[in-house]
Amino acid sequence: MTMTWMRRSIATAAAVAAIGLGAQPAAANLVLSQVVVDLTPAGPPRTDVEAWNTGTERMYVIAEPASIVDPGTPTERRVASADPAESGLLVTPQKMILEPGERKLIRIAAVAPRGARDRVYRVTVKPVAGDVSAAGSALKVLVGYDMLVIVRPAVMTGEVATRRDGATLALTNTGSTSVELYDGRQCTAAGDDCHPLPAKRLYAGATWSQPIDPTRSVAYKIKTGLVVKAVTY
Repeated sequence: MTMTWMRRSIATAAAVAAIGLGAQPAAANLVLSQVVVDLTPAGPPRTDVEAWNTGTERMYVIAEPASIVDPGTPTERRVASADPAESGLLVTPQKMILEPGERKLIRIAAVAPRGARDRVYRVTVKPVAGDVSAAGSALKVLVGYDMLVIVRPAVMTGEVATRRDGATLALTNTGSTSVELYDGRQCTAAGDDCHPLPAKRLYAGATWSQPIDPTRSVAYKIKTGLVVKAVTY
């Protein structure tokens, strides 16, 4: 099976088995097939993420789901919940053992009706420390992932309102679902001497402000689900 392997480090934990000079790292490598799960109304409310142990040792892996409340706003908070009846998200299995070279699937499924806005989750998938087996001193480095899960509403509207105030541009997502702003730039009236602008995932109800050149227009591409449009402000 051909798959683009994506790595995103979210935590590095070190367990020192013995104290001394010349500690050597022990292999413990976890790879996920994807780190963003986008459950749109056009597709099934579930997907499988493959976890792969590319290391040389047995790996104990846990998956910890959490709801993200008010994502992208000053009041954003993370609420851990392993109960799908409470969170609306089923993650299974939440514990697994991966032998060297072994691959297993983690099922991610929305089990609650779609809401008026996105439901946003993070699922931490990480190995936990086992015994360090090496001669002398050893250091085991464990790398995990903070997978983003978005359960889209039945009706997806990704409207972005803008306000320019001198050297500041404020963008507010007034729609029902998150959008991705990318390929941003400010160019001269002739279309040259372009300066790049940062990319951003803008959640429904969230506002993002950034500094701009007040003498130039702003161009962005906005992606809502699979739909992309170019805009100029």
